[in-house]
Amino acid sequence: MVSLDSPSRAGSLALVGGELALDFANTSSGRGTSGHLEHLRRAEDVADWAGHARVILPDDADWLRGRVGGDGALAEDLLGSALDLREHIYVIASELAAGRLAPQPSIDSLTKAHARCVGKAHLKPFERQFFWTWSPRQDPVEAALGPVALSAMTTLMQADLTRVKQCQGEKCGWLFFDTTKNKSRRWCEMEVCGNRAKQKRLTQRALKCD
Repeated sequence: MVSLDSPSRAGSLALVGGELALDFANTSSGRGTSGHLEHLRRAEDVADWAGHARVILPDDADWLRGRVGGDGALAEDLLGSALDLREHIYVIASELAAGRLAPQPSIDSLTKAHARCVGKAHLKPFERQFFWTWSPRQDPVEAALGPVALSAMTTLMQADLTRVKQCQGEKCGWLFFDTTKNKSRRWCEMEVCGNRAKQKRLTQRALKCD
């Protein structure tokens, strides 16, 4: 059951994934539990998250939010494409975090999403390197999702995938890239899920002592 009672926090979610693609996957949490929270409910939420995560500039995020509010076809494309991309990233990353192979259908879908976005991108130089860039007001869907798809592809192709982890916190399930030296990170945020687990252990210990 997805909770829709509280307002979306797409524009203020903690960005603790360590990779843009994992932060995007974390726009839904507590999957499969009574605490499941969905923050991408409308196309405007996607615009909010893109601005919050600096995928696009704040002015462009404001423009996109207004644009999808008056263009139903664009809103449907943005939200549908965002949810599709996010779910494939989540499936891939969660399987990797569990030590399993990423399913090929999700890999293929991610590849197609990346190809769509790169088809609208421009390669531009910056400090002796080249980067893909997008025009948010010309190609808004690709500009909002292109950096996310690129992050996912780059992580899969270049990163140590044994460092892709999933938070062990109750009703969480957020994904993150573990950069600790000995790969010992267990929580998305020690201050949140780590402390909750600690308090739960202390409570259980106290009950056993009574």
